[in-house]
Amino acid sequence: MMKVLIVDDEADVQLLFKQKFRKEIKADLIKFYFVLSAEEALEFLKSPEASSLVLILSDINMPGMNGLQLLKIIKTEYPHLKVFMNTAYGNDGKQEIAMLYGADSYINKPLNFSSLKEKIFQLISNHC
Repeated sequence: MMKVLIVDDEADVQLLFKQKFRKEIKADLIKFYFVLSAEEALEFLKSPEASSLVLILSDINMPGMNGLQLLKIIKTEYPHLKVFMNTAYGNDGKQEIAMLYGADSYINKPLNFSSLKEKIFQLISNHC
């Protein structure tokens, strides 16, 4: 089972992911954890649940610490984790910064869930 942490300040994202990945969750192919801020994500990474985490999908634009700052910390302290960054805003140079900081993928919002599933399950097959 692949464990994924979703970092997004919009709480409704949780319901959306649970809906879009309903079959995969039920089949125990994937388990999602959700946090509402970069700060919460860093706390989660210290918890026992995080030990088998494979992927973090983080929004860039969040109050407090933004996703790019979070990405930089993750890639320094947890280099084994894959990180996909996403944003609802046009490309204002953030994609280049995300890739420079080590993002494994960059996804625009609204999320294309079929494309996201493809990327996630490609990661799973490479991970196993």
